[in-house]
Amino acid sequence: MSLSHIALSSGRLIELTELRMSTTYEGMLEGYPCRRINDMRVSGLLRRAEQAFTFAPVHLVPPSREFPDQAAGAFGPVEVLPSVACIGVFGSTAVDPELDAVLHRSTLIVAWFQATPDVPSGENADLGLRSIRWEELAQDYEL
Repeated sequence: MSLSHIALSSGRLIELTELRMSTTYEGMLEGYPCRRINDMRVSGLLRRAEQAFTFAPVHLVPPSREFPDQAAGAFGPVEVLPSVACIGVFGSTAVDPELDAVLHRSTLIVAWFQATPDVPSGENADLGLRSIRWEELAQDYEL
């Protein structure tokens, strides 16, 4: 059973089977979001995905970064990432057409940021998710 299905731009359908969400700036007690902080948040999300899911390759969808019209502080201009950090386990049919479709599937772990705590679904999912190059990034496995 899957949580949702996403139609990639390539036409491939992928299934979301596990989803972990957290607030992007969880635990930030002082300072403000800036490039340095955001770079650490992005690399931290990628690291968490790699440590939690060692059975498949991990792909990071580069996050959008907004620059609100605020004066720069000691750490440079204010830069804001989307408010929800996500790690998802996705699956689909095998990438290699030579593999037996009954015995093989493909999988990819994806880390991304999104504005709301909604489960991405269908053709309305974030463009960054729908643009994943599944055939290049996912890994086939035998059931």
